[in-house]
Amino acid sequence: MTWRSLSVTISSISLLAVVAGCSGPAPERRDIVVSAAASLTDALAAIETGFEDAYPGMDVRLNLGASSALREQILEGAGVDVFASADVANMEALIEAGEAESSQVFAANLLQIAVPAGNPAGITGLADFARDEFVIGLCVEGVPCGDFARQVLTTAGVAPAVDTNETDVRALIAKIQVGELDAGIAYVTDVLASEGVEGIDIAPESNVVAEYPIAVLKGAPNSDGAKTFVGYVISADGQEILQRFGFGPP
Repeated sequence: MTWRSLSVTISSISLLAVVAGCSGPAPERRDIVVSAAASLTDALAAIETGFEDAYPGMDVRLNLGASSALREQILEGAGVDVFASADVANMEALIEAGEAESSQVFAANLLQIAVPAGNPAGITGLADFARDEFVIGLCVEGVPCGDFARQVLTTAGVAPAVDTNETDVRALIAKIQVGELDAGIAYVTDVLASEGVEGIDIAPESNVVAEYPIAVLKGAPNSDGAKTFVGYVISADGQEILQRFGFGPP
């Protein structure tokens, strides 16, 4: 699936002013704690490398997991500089709680049916998620990949026979990789990044465009470093890395 082929128009949010370019003097404090959605794992690892090359001595520490769990960690006082969510709702909850002033969308994603390599069960589409003979998994309700998957199924008129609910998309993909599940619904980017997993496209009229917002938190221990990191993520270099891993533009 290519982003040019989509009939969906992705809502864009104007980018805030950021530090120009991706190089220059680094902030004095060197460690930056970034809490980010599990679906960003591979892309952010590459962004971390690019950022640390551009700012020698800076140390990005990634804390990856379900966006809802990361939101709760921040609300409970975790020392986090940057939050990157797989949905707008979890970010808005932090803004409403006074943990961030604003956010900006930096990437977009789509959902795809994920099956083990070779598709041994012969899954053909969303309708198979209602069939009891298949072992089906979704992300748990309350995390973006779970809520988006259920939205896709509801739009398609499918009542799923779910056998397992996983804590985040990477946990779901892991069970598909080893053949414990016949199918699940994951992000296009996670299917692309995972060996032993194949993707089956979901029709545009049933699919969901997941928008990913990022923000510097008000209580950031390293506010200057956080702003510089966010600037890198939304820069041409950061966007090139994200799109290399299958994310769409904001």
